[in-house]
Amino acid sequence: MFTTSKFWERTFYIMTWVFQGASFLNPRAYAILHRMHHAYSDTEKDPHSPHFFRDVFQMMWATKKIFQDYVNLNKEPETRFKGNYPEWRTVDLMASSMVSRIGFGLFYVAFYVVFATQWWMFLLLPIHFVMGPLHGALVNWCGHKYGYSNFDNGDHSKNTTPFDFFMLGELFQNNHHMHPNSPNFAKRWFELDPVYPVMKFMNWIGIIRLRKTI
Repeated sequence: MFTTSKFWERTFYIMTWVFQGASFLNPRAYAILHRMHHAYSDTEKDPHSPHFFRDVFQMMWATKKIFQDYVNLNKEPETRFKGNYPEWRTVDLMASSMVSRIGFGLFYVAFYVVFATQWWMFLLLPIHFVMGPLHGALVNWCGHKYGYSNFDNGDHSKNTTPFDFFMLGELFQNNHHMHPNSPNFAKRWFELDPVYPVMKFMNWIGIIRLRKTI
């Protein structure tokens, strides 16, 4: 969708670690699985299609095993899925370590101890611990089971309006599968991708350079 300088690539890499924290997802492995998902959407080779699993937990556990193979370099992806993704092995090793994940988890607990005003707020802590996988579960399960389709993509991808707004446009799965390189996931007048204006602003000030898409 866009290109950026090495400085901003590294800046966003660190920010990914900081903001994903305990649920940091390796960018290389994420990119490979995302490309596999598009190439094999809703077929048996799709790493996270809800149509081949009993429930969302089974789907995410299977996805985790495939993901870890690429994180640990135990498996080589198909040639067409390689390249053109950011890599920073030193940060990957630190961010994916249990020391980092436990450290962030302890920070979240400490933050709640200091700032929480009601006991029930501590029930939100598990969401912080697994935010990355939880987001992936919601997008891949709901985005290929519930909603409507604007395009016939030959798969089960759906647009899950209005919940796509709360997922920052990620639940416009049907639109995204039709136009995978478009930075704007919304395609109809009543659809709104809240991240697209942010990307346009970043393009305007020179942080990123958006690709021209049809």
